[in-house]
Amino acid sequence: MKNQPIFLPMSMREAKEAGIREFDVILVTGDAYVDHPSFGTAVIGRVLWDAGYTVGIIAQPDWKDVSDFKKTGKPRLFFGVTSGNVDSLVNNYTASLKIRSDDVYSPGGKGGLRPNRAAIVYSDKLHSAFPETPIVLGGIEASLRRFAHYDYWSDRVRQSILADAPADMLVFGMGERQVVEIARRLSNGEGIKNIADIPGTVIKMEIARWRLMDHDGYVEIPGFTEVSNDKALYARAFKLHYQEQDPVRGKPVVQPHPKTIIIQNKPAMPLSTPELDRVYELPYTRNPHPSYKKPIPALTPVRFSIVSHRGCFASCSFCALAHHQGRIVQSRSIESIVREVKRITGMPDFKGIIQDVGGPTANMYSMNCKHWGTRGACADKICMHPLCKNLETSHLHQVELLRRLSGIPGVKKVFIGSGIRYDLALADTSDYLSELCAHHVSGHLKVAPEHIVIRVNDIMNKPSKEVFEEFRNRFNAENRKLGKQQYILPYFMSGHPGCTISDMVELAEYIRDNNLYTEQVQDFTPTPMTASTCMYYTGINPFTMKEVHVAKGREKRIQRALLQYRDGRNYGLILEGLRMAGREDLIGSGMKCLVRRRQ
Repeated sequence: MKNQPIFLPMSMREAKEAGIREFDVILVTGDAYVDHPSFGTAVIGRVLWDAGYTVGIIAQPDWKDVSDFKKTGKPRLFFGVTSGNVDSLVNNYTASLKIRSDDVYSPGGKGGLRPNRAAIVYSDKLHSAFPETPIVLGGIEASLRRFAHYDYWSDRVRQSILADAPADMLVFGMGERQVVEIARRLSNGEGIKNIADIPGTVIKMEIARWRLMDHDGYVEIPGFTEVSNDKALYARAFKLHYQEQDPVRGKPVVQPHPKTIIIQNKPAMPLSTPELDRVYELPYTRNPHPSYKKPIPALTPVRFSIVSHRGCFASCSFCALAHHQGRIVQSRSIESIVREVKRITGMPDFKGIIQDVGGPTANMYSMNCKHWGTRGACADKICMHPLCKNLETSHLHQVELLRRLSGIPGVKKVFIGSGIRYDLALADTSDYLSELCAHHVSGHLKVAPEHIVIRVNDIMNKPSKEVFEEFRNRFNAENRKLGKQQYILPYFMSGHPGCTISDMVELAEYIRDNNLYTEQVQDFTPTPMTASTCMYYTGINPFTMKEVHVAKGREKRIQRALLQYRDGRNYGLILEGLRMAGREDLIGSGMKCLVRRRQ
């Protein structure tokens, strides 16, 4: 292991100060470089350095000129390319396709510092400057665009990003194990074209070569041309590759493209607890690189937060976690997290508040299924819809963790800032909810019922309204017992496939009747590689092959407006929506009316 620098170098001057004349790997990212374990580039860079490879970083290069891509020279092994912590198009546009003026991952929150389709743009520049150097794509943008996919921003099906970009390989999911193996094999003299079997990677192959191969053991899904022209085949292809996203039972997936064959190897095995501990105990400074003169807004809400685990077995239809982190929960040890928090207490600007301890779903920490190790996550059922009896749902480990962290000198409060699954909390027989309310809610607890109409909830793979109401009642009762005024902050979604205007009116009435009105509503955005996006594009539920209602255009705008019925700017859309639903009884001056009737 090479000695880790305070910050990974961003210039040749910094490299020389560290005694480096040539980097082994150079990472190119659309984010500012923040040395924090919530930022993927920092994690991958630190992991590679820990494995013995020197790493340089090119952050937010000027893509209009190749000079920024040359400033750290040519790496000995490969360029790693990522758009950053988020898909560049999600980052650059709102759900209504308006250009965002800001970017929380940029210095001062300045927008416009990363291009659309950043991974492709960066790869083009690197290939033109260093045509012989391998390029490996990674991060969320590449990971979730690894097959032919519906692209909301161009409203068409696009090829796999690996077919569009001049890159040699793609790392999908959490990439620590893959990038170290790629570096090791390149360092041993293997050519990038010959490295074709690393789990958690995607490669492209010449069509003629594929035809000569033995295809046993591969799952071939409908190709780009087929899924571009037939929505039923698109839905079928989605179901086929969805079923293979398990590291234990998954098989390699093949998708033909006009000029190449895209081959996804089986997913990488999850990191063990000791491996995960090592990743998160690397010497992150939790600060932006000192070259920045303005703060990076995305750091503020997570700077003193802790990643306790990865993975999520909820399988919400609108979430891509099943395709990225996977359904198997991987948890760190309590001792490792305690050591991390003790280091945080030594930071000069730490005020005693741990902002969050969690993962994709905070209260899945240390949960397990007895079949994950031998059979993987089930292909024919969803763990939580309904809740599977094989799942260990005890919160005792999380309660122990939170108590241990709260007892560390210098720590005043330990909050759960990320959302929890309230149906999991209800399934627990311990005193988790009382512990949560007594010590770990910062005034508001985030939960995401998303909707209250059972048909819509079923399509989303979310629990029913009755489960949400039971949790609300128990949460409120616990807080009354404690003499605290704490509130649930619910997240609701408009425009999801399966949801009609009548359904949104019903949700608006529920919000009105239960005093749950909030400006924090989410308009469904069809992001790559989710079941909901497949439904949005095809109008078909890929798991049942039944038709699904899809709101688009003006209807989608009306649905969002109904969730924000108190906003006067939405008056015309709300009026139109209520009339379409035959609910003119909600227009007027009565107590139950959503809008007043104007003269």
